Amino acid sequence: MTPAGGGPLVAVRDLTVRFPTRHGVVEAVRGVSFRVDRGQVVAIVGESGSGKSVTARSLVGLAGEGARVGAAELAFDGADLRQVRGRAWRALRGRRVGFVLQDALGSLDPLRRVGAEVAEPLRAHRIVPGRQVDAEVVRLLGEAGIPAPESRARQYPHQLSGGLRQRALIASALAARPDLLIADEPTTALDATVQRQVLALLRERVGDGTAVLLISHDLGVVAEIADHVYVMKDGRFVEDGPAAAVLESPSHPHTKTLVGAVAGHARGARPGRVSPSAPEAAGTAREVLRAEGLVKRYTLPGRGEFTAVEDVSVTVGAGETLGVVGESGSGKTTLGRLLMGLLEPDAGRVLLDGRPWDGLRGPERRAARRGVQMIYQHPLSSFDPRYTARQILEEPLRADRTPREERDRRVALLLEHVGLAPDVLGRRARELSGGQRQRLAIARALAPGPQVIVCDEPVSALDASIQAQVLDVLEDVQERLGVAYVFVSHDLGVIRRLSHRVVVMKDGRVVESGEMEKVFDHPEHPYTKALIDAVPRFSSRFRRVPGGRA
Repeated sequence: MTPAGGGPLVAVRDLTVRFPTRHGVVEAVRGVSFRVDRGQVVAIVGESGSGKSVTARSLVGLAGEGARVGAAELAFDGADLRQVRGRAWRALRGRRVGFVLQDALGSLDPLRRVGAEVAEPLRAHRIVPGRQVDAEVVRLLGEAGIPAPESRARQYPHQLSGGLRQRALIASALAARPDLLIADEPTTALDATVQRQVLALLRERVGDGTAVLLISHDLGVVAEIADHVYVMKDGRFVEDGPAAAVLESPSHPHTKTLVGAVAGHARGARPGRVSPSAPEAAGTAREVLRAEGLVKRYTLPGRGEFTAVEDVSVTVGAGETLGVVGESGSGKTTLGRLLMGLLEPDAGRVLLDGRPWDGLRGPERRAARRGVQMIYQHPLSSFDPRYTARQILEEPLRADRTPREERDRRVALLLEHVGLAPDVLGRRARELSGGQRQRLAIARALAPGPQVIVCDEPVSALDASIQAQVLDVLEDVQERLGVAYVFVSHDLGVIRRLSHRVVVMKDGRVVESGEMEKVFDHPEHPYTKALIDAVPRFSSRFRRVPGGRA
């Protein structure tokens, strides 16, 4: 496609980005070159830490504190970005270049309502007359797939689910109708049906001439929307070409590894693992957790009472994984917090080993708390940033007054369970890779010796190869220790691989449940069918596979 003006919208040649550290200079990006044309989607894919996000941020002067950026050419619509300073950046960002970051909670101002966040670029760049701003905000939120946008606009970011926050961030980035949208993992927090809606929105904008630079570890999304793909490893591009050619017939070993990880992920459990239906089929799983008729309601501004969970009942057996799936806002996370005893239900009860949470007080409740732990989606935000990995693992052991010698033995055993080397113990969470942090989160959840672990989107932020490794760890831990999982996720591939039984939630209710194979291979409820059909996947012939099954 020939861009307006006879040249590319984005032209990058021999880009390098270096960061000074205590141990010398780290070269995060090493001489990469690429172009993005108007009306084109260019994707950069690679493992965590490969340099893809730093590459994208360099285009808008946000490479990072202390970054040393160099390039033979770094141009946007013919303008030399190497010469841009101060106010010129502010005129470029938002108006001509929109940016969607992966961490919506960290990107949205916690003190401003969502509507004000989306309205900012409209007002700053005078996209619409002042009297039309509120209506345009509602339109943009609805376009991004947010239900009841008028009410959601009056809420704060912390009052929205992760998926709703991400959609609000996308609406804000598209508000000024930019020429280029840099989208860094824009659909990671979204379920399949909303992901499809957002991809359709991006395709519509691309059809109008907007260019998209997509950073993603989800090769299904890349296959669905990208025109050209660059594969990055250790700061360099190791392969690039038309998306169909790269993903259908990869030539570089690293690209083959990435594509192979997705294919293996789609096929389900790795070879040698016990069939997911084995515990229930054998009928030997002792019930460790039961929820009966759970109800949880909230009051929303201008909208009255909102029911997040309505009459939900589930059971979990020892050594079993119960998968909980559904759209963002369906009540999945609220259910997990109710099971943890972090929220009090308005009706119903949760029983641990036959005893209800509400019947436990003081020391009894604290003792029971050790039996149910949680793994969060973003471990970096759940760890104390001052703590080393050793302190993170020892915290529950110190609370139990475990002797020092026994603590050392338990910490070593926890590292062994999750496949971490002892040299991580002296490092803080921010000094670890995404995969290492998630392994540390698993080890921390295991430290008190729980019977049940609630896993809230624990691998959604990880690329396919690291995700596969973490899932291997979860499977190994379950087989070795017999711990039960309640696995909350919008990623149906992950749920299919790990779960024995599945419940499907919509609008706070369970609309379908049963053994994993039955729900996925023979879904009965229209909503379940829609979820499965919406999953973006690619086959060996680069065609979408109905139902997301490879």
